[in-house]
Amino acid sequence: MASVVEYKGLRAGYHCGYCDSKEGKASCGMWAHSMTVQDYQDLIDRGWRRSGKYVYKPVMNQTCCPQYTIRCRPLQFQPSKSHKKVLKKMLKFLAKGEVPKGSCEDEPMDSTMDDAVAGDFALINKLDIQCDLKTLSDDIKESLESEGKNSKKEEPQELLQSQDFVGEKLGSGEPSHSVKVHTVPKPGKGADLSKPPCRKAKEIRKERKRLKLMQQNPAGELEGFQAQGHPPSLFPPKAKSNQPKSLEDLIFESLPENASHKLEVRLVPVSFEDPEFKSSFSQSFSLYVKYQVAIHQDPPDECGKTEFTRFLCSSPLEAETPPNGPDCGYGSFHQQYWLDGKIIAVGVIVILPNCVSSVYLYYDPDYSFLSLGVYSALREIAFTRQLHEKTSQLSYYYMGFYIHSCPKMKYKGQYRPSDLLCPETYVWVPIEQCLPSLENSKYCRFNQDPEAVDEDRSTEPDRLQVFHKRAIMPYGVYKKQQKDPSEEAAVLQYASLVGQKCSERMLLFRN
Repeated sequence: MASVVEYKGLRAGYHCGYCDSKEGKASCGMWAHSMTVQDYQDLIDRGWRRSGKYVYKPVMNQTCCPQYTIRCRPLQFQPSKSHKKVLKKMLKFLAKGEVPKGSCEDEPMDSTMDDAVAGDFALINKLDIQCDLKTLSDDIKESLESEGKNSKKEEPQELLQSQDFVGEKLGSGEPSHSVKVHTVPKPGKGADLSKPPCRKAKEIRKERKRLKLMQQNPAGELEGFQAQGHPPSLFPPKAKSNQPKSLEDLIFESLPENASHKLEVRLVPVSFEDPEFKSSFSQSFSLYVKYQVAIHQDPPDECGKTEFTRFLCSSPLEAETPPNGPDCGYGSFHQQYWLDGKIIAVGVIVILPNCVSSVYLYYDPDYSFLSLGVYSALREIAFTRQLHEKTSQLSYYYMGFYIHSCPKMKYKGQYRPSDLLCPETYVWVPIEQCLPSLENSKYCRFNQDPEAVDEDRSTEPDRLQVFHKRAIMPYGVYKKQQKDPSEEAAVLQYASLVGQKCSERMLLFRN
């Protein structure tokens, strides 16, 4: 099944949830009737996100608070001290029932949820941008096999041959390459992130002493120095105990047989045909309402089953289980956290060919002391590493949008190493190299090569695929039937935003 979308164009001048602006937000959007996981992977690698079946892309140089796509590199990830503190807190609670005293001092926003998704979903419900998906579905079923094949015969022979050639090259699904950019912060703008962190004088003295002993090289002195409790950083570890604990060691540390609590994490496909999803739906929905009312102060009448289903259960993504993919397959999932037989948190995630993408998190406010936002993010990073063992190209964890101008959204940059997506060339740049520029300007082009361009920019719009009057045709054929100049402008804008690859694979519905 091909991806089928209906482009709705630019929506500007609406309320921003990150600053005081009531009309500063701008984004382009489209309704997705269906979407393959590869198409969505390529779209999020161009700065798109989805809310239910609505897929949108912020207009970065116009919106008041630019939203940069951020991804973490789980294979190189090392938990920070604050991350370890959260994991140890969970273990103590599970083992002994210990509840930490005082307020939690974690990230400013104790959740990996993305307010951008929630804000745009609220907009979707208010704006008149509805798409008749049921009628569209019927049309597609009737025509994909019949009219679709016939329309291909109408294409010029040279175009068909060229399409096959491009399809072979573009179907590889390889991720974008990282770009190294070296920048130095201006005086007064903080530490130079390109240099190693500062060290204490005591550590420097110890290092000098080790170097001196190493030059003298008497084995007894070396062993004696290590025996005094000094960390032998210059020498290979003799025992595994010297190695720092991995993320998995910290998460899955064994509990006593008489542990006070039992935590189970279940991965459930988002489908009402799945018995586990169906049986837990009522409890999951009740938890969502409790979270929205307590944490975001939403009125209860705005947290109905319809809103919940549209926002966090409806998905255009087609579930796929290729033989070389993960055992659970690709698609939309709810990662449910069951504590002593009840759900206390749900992480909404998408598993794609190259990444696990975090969409939203809602949890029981009664368990806020467990820092479930941080804990679930660490579990999802570990889960990505687990999937990577079977599917080597699946090696990134996408955390939604990073908004440097919004303090409560900057916490995402603390999961290192991580990269930000350049809004102009769509290459990934390490976040340390982006921060100095963001201190000076809200909107930045991270790729510092002035000659670099978007490698997947729309260069042949006539090859774009259009679904019109129950027939599939290239845009080159479709445009000959159109007389409205605004139609061409809308289609070309869509092509520039989705890129050449997606424009040739996805079907753009026009009525």
